[in-house]
Amino acid sequence: MACRITELVLDCRDPEELARFWCEVLGYVELDKEDGVIEIGPPEGTGNRPPTLVLSRSDDPRRGKLPLHLDVNATDRDQDAELERLLAVGARHADVGQTGDESWHVLADPEGNEFCLLRRRVDG
Repeated sequence: MACRITELVLDCRDPEELARFWCEVLGYVELDKEDGVIEIGPPEGTGNRPPTLVLSRSDDPRRGKLPLHLDVNATDRDQDAELERLLAVGARHADVGQTGDESWHVLADPEGNEFCLLRRRVDG
């Protein structure tokens, strides 16, 4: 048997703010909260569980380009409509040197962590 990724951990200044943001983006719910750490993931009964996101309070979260970033795909609307929704819930455009010809949008969460909204729509 091989391993599988069960959690992605993100150090941050404000786990509550990022939990609200990422729950809205991903349709996740709060699963656990303890000592400045909030774990979010899909609601019960959604089948195979993708990795949860653990938001861990840190007084010194890493700044600058992270070696790992998240890619997201819309599930129930086209990319343009999803981009509008993400911007409305607190994402902002990020410039990482893209040319403007890319099929994806580079965004940042409220603490500046970059992620990409890809073009392809996937099943929810």
